[in-house]
Amino acid sequence: MNALRVGELVEPDEVVIGPMRRRHLPSVLRIEKQVYPRPWTMGLYLGELALPASRLYVVARRGSRVCGYGGFMLTLDECHITTVAVDPQLQGGKLGTRIMLVLASRAVARGATAMTLEVRMSNKPAQELYRKFGFAPAGVRKGYYAEVNEDALVMWAHDVDAPAYGQRLAAIEASLPDRTKIEKV
Repeated sequence: MNALRVGELVEPDEVVIGPMRRRHLPSVLRIEKQVYPRPWTMGLYLGELALPASRLYVVARRGSRVCGYGGFMLTLDECHITTVAVDPQLQGGKLGTRIMLVLASRAVARGATAMTLEVRMSNKPAQELYRKFGFAPAGVRKGYYAEVNEDALVMWAHDVDAPAYGQRLAAIEASLPDRTKIEKV
């Protein structure tokens, strides 16, 4: 992935992914309220951002507009993807793929050997995205999304530190129509 240099100009429609900062939270919460029945709160995000040794949260921007975000929690060598969301008006434009590329590559760089996540049973597009990243169904959490009375599909990707997984990430990146600029995360 191309790293963004300080002072480098960015095209208005170009996607830039960088660290989530406090100043991004109003936009993150706006998207959060649109995509989740029980959105995370400002306090929850502030708590997560206060744990940089074990957490990573990023935002995807076009110009100054936050259009998506994602994050993970790292426990020993396991990465738990805690959230991935894209502004509903921009879904289907590969922003989720770009966010997942950054999360997966940073998890591996931090020593992850496996990744896991939960996804709504009804969210087939997200499940397909995660399958592209090597996640496979491993179980069901009954009633996990209590606010909408829906089960969660638990998915895992193993051996993400192996060369084959790096090749998978490179192939996904090469399949995108343009390059994403990555700020230091």
